[in-house]
Amino acid sequence: MTLVLASNSQARAALLTHAGLIFERVAAEVDERAVEMTLEGTGAGPDDVAQVLADVKAIDVSARHPGALVIGADQTLSLRDRRFHKPSDMDAARRQLSALAGETHVLSSAVSCARGGEVVWRHVAQAHMTMRPLSPGFIAHYLAVAGDNVLKSVGCYQLETMGIQLFDTVDGDYFTILGLPLLPLLGFLRREGILET
Repeated sequence: MTLVLASNSQARAALLTHAGLIFERVAAEVDERAVEMTLEGTGAGPDDVAQVLADVKAIDVSARHPGALVIGADQTLSLRDRRFHKPSDMDAARRQLSALAGETHVLSSAVSCARGGEVVWRHVAQAHMTMRPLSPGFIAHYLAVAGDNVLKSVGCYQLETMGIQLFDTVDGDYFTILGLPLLPLLGFLRREGILET
């Protein structure tokens, strides 16, 4: 069976590649902010939002590739009642890092698998990320060195690179932090006979 990743994320593709999976990549055609707006006022929390977005991405690509098993994934970042999105520019990244500095935020990472336009499996996991206090000078230095890559991440960091310098403690699975709860996904793929047991 063809396996498809419904994502343009280099990090997610690298995780699957390093795990030995052979797959195609097809970007989902989903307006994430529009999907989130449909959830406003429903009581949906960050885990729910991440799961719905992962579902919608998997379903979208699965409907266009009915013979494939499609993996959709999404991640939300929340600090208490506030949910963050990818920053639009470096000034937004600076403001976001200032808000997260010295605080513990939660990453909710969801993965969904769809076949024939229907979700057949889903999973969501959390990681708790405690940023150290960050001076304005360090934030400016970090943004200058990390560059536009910070705009690709909801938290303005890639933990696998210089972003690790932002943190005091990390409580959660590494794969969840990178945006794809990989171990549960591999377990599902083994049960489906896609991976060797």
